Amino acid sequence: MAEAEGRVTLWGIEVFVASAEEGSISAAARRLGVSPSAVSQQLTTLEAALGASLLDRASRPVQVTPAGAMFRRHAQTILNAASEARAELAMADLSGLTTLRLGVIEDFDSDVTPRLLSTLARDLKGCRFLLETGASHRLMDQLEARALDIVIAADTDQPAEDWREIHPILAEPFVAVAPPGANIDDLPLILYTARHLMGRQIAAHLASHGLKPAHRFELDSYAAILAMVAGGEGWTILTPLALHQARAFREKVQVRPLPLPALSRTLSLSARAGILQGVPAQIVARLKPLIAEVVVAPALASTPWLAPALRVL
Repeated sequence: MAEAEGRVTLWGIEVFVASAEEGSISAAARRLGVSPSAVSQQLTTLEAALGASLLDRASRPVQVTPAGAMFRRHAQTILNAASEARAELAMADLSGLTTLRLGVIEDFDSDVTPRLLSTLARDLKGCRFLLETGASHRLMDQLEARALDIVIAADTDQPAEDWREIHPILAEPFVAVAPPGANIDDLPLILYTARHLMGRQIAAHLASHGLKPAHRFELDSYAAILAMVAGGEGWTILTPLALHQARAFREKVQVRPLPLPALSRTLSLSARAGILQGVPAQIVARLKPLIAEVVVAPALASTPWLAPALRVL
């Protein structure tokens, strides 16, 4: 038992890095999917093996000690090397992966994500999947914090960072959505919330053209927005993917080109650069035909003028 307690393990290092990044034992436990007591035990064992105190757990938030700051640099190198080793040992068909932490934008919730997971489950028979859905900016934060391995989300306007690889998947235009036959000049704008990336893109685009349309509602639900538009309460700016996600209202609204200069966005798959080797590209190869079939083809069939702005990349 004493010999085992003197070992430095990858799990202990991962627990230390998570605790240092989260600044809290309980937050690190939530991130890793274990109990706070398990995190504390691993930290105690690691510190005993190294003969140094790595974290000041009495402070709030938890603080990294000088020894912990020194070890943290080595710890991340060790974890990155371990991830690269696992990826290299995986078979070309991904069969060697045992766990995949995947973050996917909510816009794909209803059909793309379940079908993608079903496809990956057949490819990765021994793999455990951990799925996180949410807003693009939150998923990217989790990827940067190493809480997720791969993220499928909307691109930001920020330049690409060196630490991640990016695989473009889908380009889509923003469109105007109004009650059938309505004059949008006579209607208020129902805005998608500026708490999310897409809402901020819309607001910035309007502001860049000196437009401040009257609005009473700012919502974070595609279905709620389209229900209000269908009821004649106003018009909105969304994307074809948003219309697909809330397609129960598609026949009750009219989709039009934006009554201002064009605006579009790109969705991509992102991963930490080089860590998963060819895995991200192989997932993209499975994802693109699925999006073309499930999202793009139906949208172009009902609204042909969306081409070529709406396209798989």
